[in-house]
Amino acid sequence: MNELPQANVVAFKDPEMSGTDSPNFDYQDFFENGAVALHLVSEDGIILHANTAELDLLGYPAEDYVGRHIADFYPDRPVIEDILERLTRGEKIARYPARLRARDGAIKHVEITSSGHFRDGKLINTRCFTVDVTDLERARTELRQQDNTYHQILDALPVAIYTTDQDGTITYYNRAAAELAGREPNVGKDKWCVTFKLFTADGKELPHDECPMAIALNENRPVRNQEAVAQRPDGSFYPFLPYPTPLRDEHGTLIGAVNMLLDLTDRQRAEEAKQHLSAIVESSFDAIVSKDLNTIIKSWNQGAERLFGYTADEAIGQSVTMLIPDNHQDEEPRILERIRRGERVEPFETTRQRRDGSLVPVSLAISPVRNAAGQIVGASKIARDITLARESEQRIHMLMREVNHRVKNQYSVILSMIRETNKRSETPKQFEYQVRERIMALSRSHDLLVAADWKGATISDLLAAQAQPFPRGDVIAMSGPLLVLNANAVQYLGIAFHELATNSAKYGVLSADKGQISVIWTITGSGASRLLHLTWAETDGPEVQSIGQGGFGTVVLKRVAPAAVGGQGKLEHGPHGVTWSLEAPLTAVEPAVANRG
Repeated sequence: MNELPQANVVAFKDPEMSGTDSPNFDYQDFFENGAVALHLVSEDGIILHANTAELDLLGYPAEDYVGRHIADFYPDRPVIEDILERLTRGEKIARYPARLRARDGAIKHVEITSSGHFRDGKLINTRCFTVDVTDLERARTELRQQDNTYHQILDALPVAIYTTDQDGTITYYNRAAAELAGREPNVGKDKWCVTFKLFTADGKELPHDECPMAIALNENRPVRNQEAVAQRPDGSFYPFLPYPTPLRDEHGTLIGAVNMLLDLTDRQRAEEAKQHLSAIVESSFDAIVSKDLNTIIKSWNQGAERLFGYTADEAIGQSVTMLIPDNHQDEEPRILERIRRGERVEPFETTRQRRDGSLVPVSLAISPVRNAAGQIVGASKIARDITLARESEQRIHMLMREVNHRVKNQYSVILSMIRETNKRSETPKQFEYQVRERIMALSRSHDLLVAADWKGATISDLLAAQAQPFPRGDVIAMSGPLLVLNANAVQYLGIAFHELATNSAKYGVLSADKGQISVIWTITGSGASRLLHLTWAETDGPEVQSIGQGGFGTVVLKRVAPAAVGGQGKLEHGPHGVTWSLEAPLTAVEPAVANRG
């Protein structure tokens, strides 16, 4: 059996080993004997390797499968082209529905999960898991055919009918139900009723979970002779008589319910319907306004008075354009044109003007109003104040941008840490230990930032946090003015302090019972030219026997940490300890608010 491509072997590489790799893990057995079909494809689309499950799925021997282009096995060419293109861009594919052609010509329905392996930004190969869902797709097709016949019968009926599952979630409705409700119910989401809003026969608002359908399901019995009134999204009302009836399986277990809604509109007197409408509109918190086709306001509820500041006496008889700012006046002609055609204007967000001249963002829904003869005589408007929703949305966007920035910055720090550690680690075990300790040091810096809502941390708190894991960490004497570091400085100087403490615990003051460490920082200059001067100095420590060539810590102290804060670092090795000094612009280490101050 061929070996897996080297690109899929996890390895650690020492720059002194003349290019030889030392594998740390071998996934060969997992790849070959996994229960899920798996294959590797080169950047050119050529199949590099396939496990036994993959070959068994399609019925090919390895010699007829490996080495061919993956597109040869896809009857739907655009599907595989889309998959390869997305993988080349670095996207991950999860449960992508596709079809594969088996050796005997049969078509297999599958779900593809795949990702690319990149090296230095170049695609090396892609790894693909293939799950056979042919039987599931066949069963789905048969159920769809049965449901289609059942739904054709119900769709042909002129009376409103809908069904729910045992929990009250709507599973089906016919066209008559949608037309009666004046809306398209959300199958799989809406519960209990297809109606927009529901009321008792005497006009009292009725929660959906207390409607006759809910009672029928909760008490597992049919409900009869309970009239109700429903409101459509366009503001119109209709009385109806529901006939909710439980549905049971062959064992008598409740599995759902069916409801037939008998429209009672023609049985109600016009005046009663008008009174109900008036009461419900007036009780609505939303602004509900009606107008004729000449833009003249005909009705004005309390919600409109609260939202716009006009009383009903002030508003009725005036043009609705008094609520529209100058830069939105072109909306009204377009709205009236659609209303005259009998169209309902779907909810949209816009701006309206209050009595005091202030502007308010609203969500506006507009529907045509007809007279008894069915002629369009005006329109109803429902306006909802979305000020709080807009503010919440803006806060969410700001938060997402901040999170995105912080995550990217953290990735940059960790990747730099791993890259530099890898260059100087002699063994995988040493690499693992050093990376873990450095990430824990970064974690301690992050704990300080989280505790302060990422506003920063003081130098003294940062030093104390990084010295805490080391013996004799309390011998570090600190001196300097109160200075809060920004998040970037906390992360990089935290790593620098960790490297200094680590070195001291191995060779310096923290490794013995004598000596002292002093950390002093000062600020010089004025205005934008102010500088931070920081010095870590070890004195009277153990005598240094030899000085190494410099490892990750040296790189951090001389180059990485100083560069991160736009400054310069200097590292000196004395006979009894190390001295590290940093000079950086104060504006590069202080939080932005402090800089503006």
